Amino acid sequence: MEPTVTADEGTAAGPGLTTGALARRLGVSPETLRSWDRRYGLGPSQHQGGRHRRWLPPDVAVVEEMCRLTAEGYPPSEAARVARSRASAPSTSKSPPAPASPAAALAAAAPAAGPERPPRPVGPGGALPVGDARQEARGLARAAVRLDGPAVQRALERVVAGCGVLTAWQEVMMPVLHAVGRRWESSGDRYVEVEHLLSWHISSTLRRMPQAREATGRAPVIAACMPGEQHTLALEALVAALAERALPTRMFGAAVPATALEAAARRTGPAAVVLWAQTRSTANLPLARHLAQMEWGVRGARSGAAVLLAGPGWSGRALPGLRRPSGLPEAVLALEEICGDPPGHRDEGV
Repeated sequence: MEPTVTADEGTAAGPGLTTGALARRLGVSPETLRSWDRRYGLGPSQHQGGRHRRWLPPDVAVVEEMCRLTAEGYPPSEAARVARSRASAPSTSKSPPAPASPAAALAAAAPAAGPERPPRPVGPGGALPVGDARQEARGLARAAVRLDGPAVQRALERVVAGCGVLTAWQEVMMPVLHAVGRRWESSGDRYVEVEHLLSWHISSTLRRMPQAREATGRAPVIAACMPGEQHTLALEALVAALAERALPTRMFGAAVPATALEAAARRTGPAAVVLWAQTRSTANLPLARHLAQMEWGVRGARSGAAVLLAGPGWSGRALPGLRRPSGLPEAVLALEEICGDPPGHRDEGV
């Protein structure tokens, strides 16, 4: 729903939005809009009394397109070029196409006189430093800081569809989450809303992965957080990566009681149990050992589950007989090895 334009934003004082009002609407800082005006000519077409800048609907449409393109990972200079071209194109003609990919846009936008200096981050609309992460991470970070939920969702869906869950998690989602966390720690609680929005959309994207069909004779993988543990995102990434590989899972989520974990193992007869602990206080080693020692099935054909300990909470612990993968790729490889091919589904010709 479009925000209501109040009198101080342009109804009584004149048509259009002020720079401050438009910045709030887009989720960027006023300084970012002024920088786009100086660098790329994406400014308001109307001034009141030589001082007050008023953004009319066509001006707003251009900067909205600019925001959309930067959220997709395009460099600001190339996004500005496309936004201006679309604004100036006749309505009867086709809009100029966007660059084929962020990588192509980077090559096309390389300035002749050296790299351009990015706008200085100001206020909650400032950019998030994501280091050497993929270009998609930069677009995702821009959309998250603007609190542009639809753009965040589109960016996540594109990167998962194009790269797969493992690459999307390792090279896009995690770098942006870490960048938000660092900014949160250094600026008080100003970025809490960014972290919550981003986490919710990442979780939504991961949970949309289609679950594997149950293959006859293939035991599932149980994924659960330890009792008292509320952090689930990394575990959701693991479940989504296993779904990509057609490995059946049972995801039990946050803070699973010990008795419920034991009951779930006995009822499902899993091939493996993955226990996530974010902090040392939730890494319950006696419970993990108990689950590793459990057996089920008829006498003479009893079996148990491999137990994998995931998460930083297990660091520095003596874990004899238990597997601790160092990260998501290693956990996926270990579970593929443990689960193997179900009886009757192996390709005998290989």
